[in-house]
Amino acid sequence: MILDETILCKLDQLSLVARRVRAGQTAGERRSTRRGSSVEFADYRDYTKGDDLRRVDWNIYARLERPYVKLFEEEEDLAVHILLDGSGSMDWGGEGSGGAEENKWLYARQLAAALGYVALTSGDRLTVANLQSPISNIQFGPVRGRGHTLRLFEWLGGLEAEGTTDMNAGLRGYAITGGRAGLVVLISDLLSPAGYVAGLTALAARGHEVLLLHTLSPDEVEPPLGGDLRLLDVETGDPQEVTIDGGMRALYRRRLTGWRDEIRATCRARDVRYVPVETDTPCDRVLLYDLPRRGMLK
Repeated sequence: MILDETILCKLDQLSLVARRVRAGQTAGERRSTRRGSSVEFADYRDYTKGDDLRRVDWNIYARLERPYVKLFEEEEDLAVHILLDGSGSMDWGGEGSGGAEENKWLYARQLAAALGYVALTSGDRLTVANLQSPISNIQFGPVRGRGHTLRLFEWLGGLEAEGTTDMNAGLRGYAITGGRAGLVVLISDLLSPAGYVAGLTALAARGHEVLLLHTLSPDEVEPPLGGDLRLLDVETGDPQEVTIDGGMRALYRRRLTGWRDEIRATCRARDVRYVPVETDTPCDRVLLYDLPRRGMLK
């Protein structure tokens, strides 16, 4: 199974946090901003012609001789969309790199499985999409309920990362066709030549609340290489001759820091929550400590 059962037990009491809860299509476990017909009392208002007499509080009427209607909180489901970057650059971290346990594609699918499990056990409406080019999103769902967990894990286990992905096109396409607005969790290394900004903008404009898990392997953050090298792009196979010495390594660190700062600023401007993740961090630490600490799980 893609996730250890001990992690699943720890996830049972968690739920995803949406700062702006949206109206759902089905009764769920989240309190809505609308007034509905659940058993959770919210407030009173004056009776008006046409109101259901069953909602009149007759005890209040007996004391004040004025009719008041009871209002109740309506609880609704949240639409959760988990978007996986399925490009070839995500399949990095196996033999010759940081070891299979640090493989970005395995790590990303484990995060997707865990967050999908949390959504299903919370009664949320879950859709998971694998963004690949040409733009034909491979999609699981939408589904609702814990009973879909095993099928989700099997689906994620069968996915492969390959080729190049136009992240902008993939995100824009999903913004148009991905269903009603909700909470979007994007798991990606953002190594897309076409960029990602227009795609995030499209999701935000559609009304989605976006959480970006920017996933890199340790050797992408701190390359263990040195000397004269011929590097190959894992997606296109294009070669690049480089010489890595102390000065080049320091320049790489500065540019990586600048790139992450730029992503953080881009996300802040679009009200996107940004979380940098490295695959040598245990998955359960991200889920049980980092995301709850940032208010993204509770």
